[in-house]
Amino acid sequence: MNVIQNDFDNMIAGELMPLRNYALSLTHDMDDTKDLVQETILKAYRYRAKFQEGTNLRGWLYTILKNSFINNYRRDMKRNTFLDSTDNSYFIDLPSHKIDNDAETKFIRKDLDHAIDDLAFDLRVTFKLNTEGYKYHEIAEELQIPIGTVKTRIFVARRILRERLKDYADAFGYQIA
Repeated sequence: MNVIQNDFDNMIAGELMPLRNYALSLTHDMDDTKDLVQETILKAYRYRAKFQEGTNLRGWLYTILKNSFINNYRRDMKRNTFLDSTDNSYFIDLPSHKIDNDAETKFIRKDLDHAIDDLAFDLRVTFKLNTEGYKYHEIAEELQIPIGTVKTRIFVARRILRERLKDYADAFGYQIA
């Protein structure tokens, strides 16, 4: 084992306790924490060639750990999703005379759309792109503005909408911080 490998091993060993604490804060389960830390260490060794000397090792390991946690969570959600492949020619316990009344939903949607349309143009465009699923960096590239500006606009738009739609939050029992 060469000196560089030994240094890397020692640096990793020094980060085990903070990694465990961070993993436990994400998983809230000791067994899952151990698995997540082990996966993080394995990935760190697998990609150690990408680690640049002098960079923040703890930050690099935390990023690996967080991304592993997110990927595991997404995989578990996909695995636990139940797909009903039965023919929908019958419905159990569904009265045949049931009629949906979505008038209230239409009014709420209309008020929401109106509140969004009343936002200043730059806030509205940025907010709508975010609600359509674009990531901050994608919005920044599309609008050719700094990512910090994107985050600020979305924050301000949410705060304005939260205030304008406060009556709905109260009516449906949502706590606004």
